Amino acid sequence: MCAPLSGHHATLLRDTVRTLLQDHKVYLTDWIDARMVPLEDGEFHLDDYVAYIQEFIRHIGAKNLHVISVCQPTVPVLAAISLLASRGEDTPRTMTMMGGPIDARKSPTSVNSLATQRSYEWFENNVIFTVPPNYPGVGRKVYPGFLQHTGFVAMNPERHAASHWDFYQSLLRGDEDDAEAHRRFYDEYNAVLDMDADYYLDTIRVVFQDFSLAEGTWDVAGERVRPQDITRTALFTIEGELDDISGDGQTYAAHELCTGIPEKNKRHFPAEKCGHYGIFSGRRWRTIIYPQLRDFILEHNKAAKAVKEKAEV
Repeated sequence: MCAPLSGHHATLLRDTVRTLLQDHKVYLTDWIDARMVPLEDGEFHLDDYVAYIQEFIRHIGAKNLHVISVCQPTVPVLAAISLLASRGEDTPRTMTMMGGPIDARKSPTSVNSLATQRSYEWFENNVIFTVPPNYPGVGRKVYPGFLQHTGFVAMNPERHAASHWDFYQSLLRGDEDDAEAHRRFYDEYNAVLDMDADYYLDTIRVVFQDFSLAEGTWDVAGERVRPQDITRTALFTIEGELDDISGDGQTYAAHELCTGIPEKNKRHFPAEKCGHYGIFSGRRWRTIIYPQLRDFILEHNKAAKAVKEKAEV
């Protein structure tokens, strides 16, 4: 399970992981807050993110692995698996992309529009700050988590205001269950981190301005990313009907890029009445979306087992 590196720790995926653990052994990525990383530990770019994903896949073992990515990591995860395939290395049995900007040109949201309306230099000059002396990463250039948090809240201020009002009403009524549910959600939602400036700016350019993955022009450490080289990994994409972060068709675009995967090994699920967080957290995730994902993984586990048994005969 590849958690987003987009301003939050992996805490937002607690419900996702809790549900997956019913049927699976789960490995979860998380990322160190950039303000806690000393300058002498070096730089961190989007290419490094891709390299880490490949390292994780090799370490666990690709042959029995199912990779799930939520939102931001759909792009580097697809790149990582593409590069493994191009080199002739083992690739995971399945890859599931959930609500991610594979092609951010499709149904652009306010997040996409901001990135296209502002220049790379604007982001470099207006949202990048230096870590102050009271942190181990003093001197490192970062995109601060509090800015990302402010941006997320600003996208839906009415919803957040209503949620806090409901919390107040729950306290007045003495409804501790509702109040505690509110606290749990915002404890996770407010768990923000700073992102390394190099990584953040790479993401703005590659994903949201140049659309390098969709255009077929992305080179990672000098190697061209070729999703069409993936042939042995099944693909499942999931999109939320009401997603206001990754618009309709942005995740489905993976099917258009992964032309080497047989159609019988591709699946797409449009989740009705689901916003961005609803596709991986909450009642609809647990009762509607997860059963689809579980069955997809089981189907390809059985297919791989049948192929192995046939080869041994």
